[in-house]
Amino acid sequence: MSTVAVNSKPVRLVALVAIIAGILLIVAGGVTWGVVRDQLVAENITIPEDAMAFQGNIVNGPIDAYIQADIINHHALEGSGGATYAELDREDPVRATMMNASFLRASLFTSVIAFGVAAFAAGLGVLFILIGWALRSVVPAPTRVEAAV
Repeated sequence: MSTVAVNSKPVRLVALVAIIAGILLIVAGGVTWGVVRDQLVAENITIPEDAMAFQGNIVNGPIDAYIQADIINHHALEGSGGATYAELDREDPVRATMMNASFLRASLFTSVIAFGVAAFAAGLGVLFILIGWALRSVVPAPTRVEAAV
């Protein structure tokens, strides 16, 4: 009998890299979520009573930000008689209000997207960890096997 080396090191290395990448993605997603949330809370935005939900809450998450953006749009269109920024005459004094409403909504939607990207990164992190774990479970640690010659 002779000894044959089974080389599983490359697959196990890739698995380890996937696990480490997964951990980093989860941490990055969590940090991003926390930073965006802290920035929204620092703005001290309260959802008004005529919003579709969560009236009186401080905006601190993606759903709150979406609801606030929706009510800003509702109030702006109410103030402009239903006309959007682009539809108003350049000399119309309401146009500045519509522009500010548009900027506020865009900022809130950006935070909604940032929350989504953070959740996506964390979700990918979990997937990477599971793939790495599965690869390490399937591929044995490097050993020497006796083979008949």
